[in-house]
Amino acid sequence: MEFPSTFTAAYAAAVAALLGLAMGSFLNCAAWRMTHGESVARGRSHCAACGHTLSALDLVPVVSWLALKGRCRYCGEKISAVHPAGELICGACYAAVTLHFALSWETVEYLILVSLLFCISCADLYDYIIPDRLIAAGIVCRAVFVLLGGNAGTTALRALVGGLSVSLPVLLLVLAAEKWMKKEAMGGGDIKLLFMAGLYFDWKINLVGLLYACGVGIAAGLIGRRVHPREDGHIPFGPAVAAGCVGAMLTGESLIHWYMSLFF
Repeated sequence: MEFPSTFTAAYAAAVAALLGLAMGSFLNCAAWRMTHGESVARGRSHCAACGHTLSALDLVPVVSWLALKGRCRYCGEKISAVHPAGELICGACYAAVTLHFALSWETVEYLILVSLLFCISCADLYDYIIPDRLIAAGIVCRAVFVLLGGNAGTTALRALVGGLSVSLPVLLLVLAAEKWMKKEAMGGGDIKLLFMAGLYFDWKINLVGLLYACGVGIAAGLIGRRVHPREDGHIPFGPAVAAGCVGAMLTGESLIHWYMSLFF
């Protein structure tokens, strides 16, 4: 389904962007709590440095950070620019997905997936953790939409093939690499993430997503080691997988059609 007019498309994208900004703030907070042993459902938002409860004026996405000049209103502790940047990225992803898939159930399903991928990325960046509850939520979400759609059996089989198309070969490659190098080559959470995200797409789209993820991962590794090197030298791969998945979601089919046109 397409938007009936340019105005409708612009309006829907703007609403989606605002929703994405708010969700980016919430999901970032949820990821931080998951990695720091706090309940996601209980307790009000608070400053990570001084613990002071934050008011509504402190929680306006991007705007509050700019108004407070990147510092806590109560203790003056610096707040990383990663937070508003994440909110902007989430807002942009929401708008892009809405514009690409218009008013459809695919939009709803992919916005849920984007939300899970964003939260997973934040958790992996914070503490090299990809929470199993988020992987499970992604699998359940896909199962629900498979059941709601037509030809559930065929769609479920296609989803399973998509989930295994990348995760299984990568798992076998990682096991072989670990046996040869005698050390961990990739975290189990990354394999689970590849499987969960792969359930949403055709195997060809998943291959595009893996190529994107590798490119993003290599670039992030090279830039990260120069700009902000980690003491342990590790680079979380979850955000790269998430970025590759979103990129393939939006451009995968066009890229495949272009590539195939070179031969046929």
